[in-house]
Amino acid sequence: MIGQAIGKDKSVISRELKRNANLKGNYSFEYAQDMSEVRKERMKKPRKLAPELKKKIISLLEEDFSPQQIRGRLNLEKQPFVSHETIYKIIRKDKREGGKLHLHCRHQLKYRKRAVGTKIAIKNRVSIDQRPEIINQKLRFGDWEMDTIVGENNQGAILTMVERTTAFMMMEKLEYGKNAKEVTKAAVRLLTAYFNHVHSITADNGTEFADHQNIAKRLKTNFFFTHPYASWEKGLIENTNKLVRQYIPKGTNFNTLNELTIKKIQHKLNNRPREKLNFYSPKESFFLNLHQKVAFIG
Repeated sequence: MIGQAIGKDKSVISRELKRNANLKGNYSFEYAQDMSEVRKERMKKPRKLAPELKKKIISLLEEDFSPQQIRGRLNLEKQPFVSHETIYKIIRKDKREGGKLHLHCRHQLKYRKRAVGTKIAIKNRVSIDQRPEIINQKLRFGDWEMDTIVGENNQGAILTMVERTTAFMMMEKLEYGKNAKEVTKAAVRLLTAYFNHVHSITADNGTEFADHQNIAKRLKTNFFFTHPYASWEKGLIENTNKLVRQYIPKGTNFNTLNELTIKKIQHKLNNRPREKLNFYSPKESFFLNLHQKVAFIG
């Protein structure tokens, strides 16, 4: 039917889907367009970036726009297409030459490092691409993000979770570090009290979430995964972890932390008034929502 609608043979559609699907077999026109542009850049005579356009990109980077935001903005302004990977190339080249564009990136290119060692695949993961729009728009109370914080020398871990509309967070020290079974036990233990208000959980591709199907089954919820190396797709938990780091700086020996300390930090963060909540605290907003069908935000 797609072929008929656009006047193409079904074999053309089939080849397009195979060639431009992502690693998990899903297809989106944005990803396909990116892949097409990347392939063009790999040709012997790659398309050159117009000086005026490059200057504009650098200007937006200096305004702390991310490559994804720049790509989207240029598209909105009907500018020539530039993939976010092309923008990263500009940043990396500038860094090699002693420039400072990378300092305007949220992660200063550090997040682009790839882990060394054997990669453990997470079975039956469901991509964030399949997440309902109601979650993306933060219109429903009861959608959560999940992550872990690790201690000194990557030893020890803390599970952190946050509700997307209220920023209410919970955390628990994991006795055996980033162990998938322990993560499941902790997640279920923390969320069981709010069983009817756990519609979805979104996490990254860390192997500590390999037991995601068990979490989803026990909480009767949906579990989604961000794209690899795309931490911004669960930005609320990333920002929440930064708040936790105010009390537990990187390099902390987690053996010095007890459960009482963890709960005190949780209490402090949940009782801070937030501008986005009209200066209600996450705790106040969360418990107001427990008795409402529509998300209350400030």
